[in-house]
Amino acid sequence: MNNFQSNYDKILDILKTITKKENFLHQIREPKLKDIELIAMNLTSEYMSIDSECQLFRMIPDVLRFKIERSVYNRRKKKLFSAIEYIRTQLSGKFNDLETYFIVDSMPLEVAKLSRSNRSVICKEDFHSAPDRGFCASQNMAYYGYKIHAVCSISGVFKSFDISKASVHDIHYLKDIKNQFNDCVILGDKGYLSADYQLDLFETAQIKLEVPMRINQKEYKKHPYIFRKSRKRIETLFSQLCDQFTIRNNYAKTFLGFKTRILSKITAMTVIQYINKFVFERNINNLKINIC
Repeated sequence: MNNFQSNYDKILDILKTITKKENFLHQIREPKLKDIELIAMNLTSEYMSIDSECQLFRMIPDVLRFKIERSVYNRRKKKLFSAIEYIRTQLSGKFNDLETYFIVDSMPLEVAKLSRSNRSVICKEDFHSAPDRGFCASQNMAYYGYKIHAVCSISGVFKSFDISKASVHDIHYLKDIKNQFNDCVILGDKGYLSADYQLDLFETAQIKLEVPMRINQKEYKKHPYIFRKSRKRIETLFSQLCDQFTIRNNYAKTFLGFKTRILSKITAMTVIQYINKFVFERNINNLKINIC
């Protein structure tokens, strides 16, 4: 797990099985470091919990360091956002094509302390994508930043995700879900409790939204144990993103850089899950493990 070159070679081999394209960006001169190699380098750093690009360029072998400068690497990585998302969806599709049960949840992403929010300029280049203040009920804390909404399968592979302002309520993400899913069951927590949304999802896309009822509701029924147990899977994934992939550490200054970091971490997790299942045939969610 500590050998960057070996991990990089393994991840690059996997990416080459997903797409035959080596360069996704139109450039007059062909770059020394191909786009697919840059993405593999990015995903390897996320897998190895290298959260700083300065530290990354101290660790990479000379054969890679001499091909690209750090500032160029940063700019090209952000331009490759669509290519990274394409790779993530292709990998996710290998797991989730036949899935009919999914889990939806959200997690806060803080970009600055509340006391500094008024003078912070992080990600404020555009009003529509600027962070704001929100409250996380599960952690009982107010924060300044964004919120990640995600849907994963029962086995623990992210199918879809989105980033919103911190003040956006979880239930609004269901509007996106009905355009991405159909004929399935989605498990949520009490934050998604809404009879109107449940009816709309079922009538529009045949999606059955299973949400635990509040004790003071009429005709209260206890949520089935199997659903309560299954919902813990996405909470475990969020914990792994916070631990190994340090998703809550933000060094980005623009929203494009911020969302590229988030996408890279989720894609790196999906790549390791793919290697675990299709290469080594082991538990896909053992992420702190050697892949070479």
